[in-house]
Amino acid sequence: MCESACSIESIAEAVRKYDGVKRKLAIGSLVRSLNLPVEYVIASFGEDAAVIATDTSDDVLLLAADGIWSRLMEVDPYWAGYCSILVNIHDIAAMGGRPIALVDIFSMCNCEIGTLVTKGMYDASKQFGVPVVGGHVHPDADVNSIGVAVLGTAKRDGVIYSSTAQNGDVVISACDLRGRVHPSSRLNWDSVTMKDADLLRSQIAIMQKLGERKLVTAGKDVSNPGLLGTLGMLLEVSRMGAVVDVELIPCPPLAENEITLDQWVMMYPGMGFILTARRECADEVLSCFSSVSMAAAVIGEVNISRTLEIRCGDNSAQVFDFVHDDVTGIGR
Repeated sequence: MCESACSIESIAEAVRKYDGVKRKLAIGSLVRSLNLPVEYVIASFGEDAAVIATDTSDDVLLLAADGIWSRLMEVDPYWAGYCSILVNIHDIAAMGGRPIALVDIFSMCNCEIGTLVTKGMYDASKQFGVPVVGGHVHPDADVNSIGVAVLGTAKRDGVIYSSTAQNGDVVISACDLRGRVHPSSRLNWDSVTMKDADLLRSQIAIMQKLGERKLVTAGKDVSNPGLLGTLGMLLEVSRMGAVVDVELIPCPPLAENEITLDQWVMMYPGMGFILTARRECADEVLSCFSSVSMAAAVIGEVNISRTLEIRCGDNSAQVFDFVHDDVTGIGR
């Protein structure tokens, strides 16, 4: 699957030190400050979207929000705007839901940047068929920033949670490998902007199919922390561990794209998910992803160790120890 001369320990160390992983640590203390349980909120912090009960017992609302890393706003405002929509749609899809509409809070100190961000948002909204229906703008701010919130819906018994991985489950990586390293960032894989809208919408919808058919036990969209960092967040809230064989991770041609395996496992993949499933369901899950032109593979297994270990041949290295260390701190 992969072509890399990277040592296994160097990959583990690179993931641990990656800013996209380290900046997640602030989440835990915020959660403890804000958490106010109410009975109609079925799930909240630690999931890609909050799950909210409705008067219709078969359906739930999904609510999520994301802000774009300031580094991306500075180097490519258009891609930042596009991603502000993309990551929110992924949050709903990762939960087995259907995104309905988005709202934004946009602060700008530069009209030209504002125009580029808005164009990126519009193009993503149009491709995925999810409208921006409102929000708030600060046209005279000191900084340029964009935050977006999304509303979705799902069948109550079809929701895919992050916190429900089980001992013995297989770990599945799924990604659209047909793309490019984005010109603005070596750690962004663009597998979306050049794709047909119908294909993108089918890739998002496949997660709803997996959830409603109960083919997966847990899942997340691969976000800013990359593949292993996102898996770490899933294992942390599930209070589980896992072993991953890095040679099994689906990758684009690494040398051809001038990237290494340690870069690939930290990249934002554009269209990518990390899931767990019962072993007997794995082939069907892989087939579902193949049907929408996404490469998927079983890359490891969940265990009770509360650590994430990666292996390559006879070599192994520990990426996270959730007993002593935190990714987000939510699992405490």
